[in-house]
Order: sequence, then structure tokens, then C-alpha cells
Amino acid sequence: LFLSRERRAALSRAGWMVMGKGARSWALEVAKILLAVLFFFPAATLQCKILKCNSEFWASTPSSGPKEEFCTALRAYNSCVRRTARTCRGDLAYHSAQHGIEDLMTQHNCSKEGPTASPRARTLSPPAPPLPPQTNNFVPSDGPEVCHYERSLPRHSAPPNYTHCGFFGDPHLRTFNDDFQTCKVEGAWPLIHNKYLSVQVTNTPVLPGSAATATSKLTIIFKNFQECVDQKMYHAETDELPAAFADGSKNGGDRHGANTLRIVEKVPGQHVEIQARYIGTTIVVRQVGRYLTFAVRMPEEVVNSVEDQENQDLYLCLHGCPANQRIDFRTFRGRAAESQGSSSRAKPESPSHGFTYQSAMAKCKERLPVEDLYFHSCVFDLLSSGDINFTLAAYYAFEDVKMLHSNKEKHHLFERDAGLFNSTPKGSSSAGLLMLLTLVYTFCVQLCLSSSFPLFCSAK
Repeated sequence: LFLSRERRAALSRAGWMVMGKGARSWALEVAKILLAVLFFFPAATLQCKILKCNSEFWASTPSSGPKEEFCTALRAYNSCVRRTARTCRGDLAYHSAQHGIEDLMTQHNCSKEGPTASPRARTLSPPAPPLPPQTNNFVPSDGPEVCHYERSLPRHSAPPNYTHCGFFGDPHLRTFNDDFQTCKVEGAWPLIHNKYLSVQVTNTPVLPGSAATATSKLTIIFKNFQECVDQKMYHAETDELPAAFADGSKNGGDRHGANTLRIVEKVPGQHVEIQARYIGTTIVVRQVGRYLTFAVRMPEEVVNSVEDQENQDLYLCLHGCPANQRIDFRTFRGRAAESQGSSSRAKPESPSHGFTYQSAMAKCKERLPVEDLYFHSCVFDLLSSGDINFTLAAYYAFEDVKMLHSNKEKHHLFERDAGLFNSTPKGSSSAGLLMLLTLVYTFCVQLCLSSSFPLFCSAK
């Protein structure tokens, strides 16, 4: 009993008071705890929906107003948490929420019985019109110049070079260097990790026992940046694509340039855009079918701002997937075309998949008329999974390229483009060996034709 009272007192001191800045401090601490849980114990939190309850509560809790309105939101929060009991029983955030609700009920004299209307999101001010992501002419705000990437650059300097990375489908990766790869990468993998933000995806098998995986969870950490933004975490997973950060906020916090980081919901539950103007970055997250897609536009300077060069090998958007995680896309496609749909990874003619090579080609042609790598990735996904939603995943991935990539000539990528299908380092080594043998052969022919080496020519 004594320990329980001490714990409750500590929670109150740590910031459970919602009607003030203490709540924001507590939310930040919870975000850090949740980050550790999500990164180091992804399986334990995969089915737990406590984050959705937390986000809804913090987004709906009034900063001022009648006590009854707050108590209604708190009872709705309590009901949401109770519904997660079976799947969240061993989750740290779940138990923290339980104790926090008890303290809040006591502090504000809220009755456990009463209306529990679904929380409604509050709007602190009229939302600003969404910015076109393909431009970086940032709207004025009350933030300092350092919080606007282009404005912070030296005068008369060259315009920044913006790069793009995309991750979608089975999954397919387009790196900042415009390499296009198809990978396995089951489990948790880092897409981006630099001084300003980190992005991690979790990929799960599309079918039981299949090597085909797709993204079911995404976590983005925006790190503290000078006087501009507080550290913020965005977390999405299948059927939960929130329009707020994990603490319920929609911008960078309480600092002077907080509005240079904000979330814009384009299509509820399907399409979210995160604008981080202080680092010149735009991120697009979508849910297509049961899986998530990711796309980012980022200045080259930010891309290369890595803190530890020796531990950056798994920064997928920069270095690509490890060689042992890449799939030989061309071999798969060739076998599928030759046998009308059978391959080592899937049997498209089986009833569970329902696609032959020709029917997959026809279906992808409806959305992607140009036979580029996005088209071929669509065909690959239909053959390996049979999930028709992967057609839309490839389509939207290409739409994001058109919106985010600064070079129109590189929107389409084709198989002939250099370096796109190096499934293992052996490809480049074989090419080098072939070139070396060609040079040796040419040299030998010249020796044969030379009168200075008659014995060599006769032996030939």
C-alpha cells in the first residue's frame, strides 16, 4: 500500500496534471518510454492498441473549460484502455495509463459513472492551408530563420539538392541514389538514421511461410533541434494511421518555431503528410490495403548528416538493403514468364494467388501504363502474394515520386539504368572479370600478330 501511494505521488509530480504544461512534460516522457518499447520489443506491442487510446485522449483533452468535459474525455480514455486489457496486459504503456487514469480521476473529482462520448479532436487555431510538397517556398511563421531550412542557408549559395527515398510493396526500395531493389528484410530495419531524425520499419510475412514481406509498422523520431522543435515520435501500424504524434500534438511542441514541424492528414486513415520545414523534409505515409508505404523528400546535406559513419551500413535509404537480403528480381520475372507464373517464391497459378504472369501484367497495366520498375514491381508483388492491393501500392509509390522527386527525368526508372538490379555484389564482380578477360584476349591477339613473338604465334 505504501509503495502504491508513493508511486501515485510520483506520477502526480511527474506531470499527470493535464490542465497545464506538466501534461506536456509527462507526454514527452511517455513518448520516450514507448519509443524504447517499440524499438526493442516490437513483437510485444504489435497487437496492443494502447497508442491509439493515448493519442485520442491527448488530442481531445481541453486545456481549459468545464470540468465535466474533461471528465467525459477521461472516462472515454478509461473505456478505451479497458478494451485493450487482453492484448496489452504485459505492456508498460498500458500499465502507466491505468495508474494515470486513477490519479486523474482523483485529482479532478471525476465520477467513474457518467457519459463517455467518443473524444473529439480539439483545434487550437484554424489550420493553415497545406503546402505543396514539391516546393520549398515556406510560408512565414513566428519561428526564427534557423527553423526554415532554405532561409538558414548562406546568401547567394547554390539551391539545395533534394533527394528521394521510397519503400513500398513486397518491399521495394528506391534509395536516395535512385537505386531500385527488391528485398526480404523481415522484422525491424532502419530506413533513415541521421542527426535530425530516425525512421524504422517493421516488415511481416505477407503469407504464412512465404519470403514475401510488407511493412506493418512504422516509427519516426524527430530529434530536438535548437529553438525550433521538441523531440517528437510518430508511430503508425496496420489500421492505425494517426494524424498526430504519439503525445497527441500536431506540431513541434512549445518552442518558437514549433509550426515548422507539423502533420497534415490528407485522407483519414489512409494518407498522412509530415512537413519538417526546419530540415527541408517532407514525409508521406500511406496505408494501402493492410500495409504501409513510406516516401520522403530530403536535402542531400540532411541525408548525409550521419553521426557515426561506422554504424551506418544498415541505413537502407542511403546504402540499400544488405546483399544477402536482396531478391534477384530479373531471375524471378524470367522464370515466371517462361513457366507462365511458377517461381521459387510463389505459385501464382494456385487458387490462393489467382494470378498468372500474363494476368498480373494486364492488371498492373491498368494503373501503370509505362513498363518501368514500378510496373515490374507490381507484377512481382501480384505473383508472390496474390494481393490486389499491391497494385495500388506501386501506383501510389510512383505518384509520390512525381510529387517529391526534384528531377523529372528520373521519375521513371528502367532496367537498363545502371546499378538498379545488383542483387548481390557478384554481378559487378562478374562484369569486371569479363572486361579483364576481354582485355587479356585482345592483348594476346596483338602478340600473335606481332613478328616479335613468332614462337607465341605458332604455339597459338
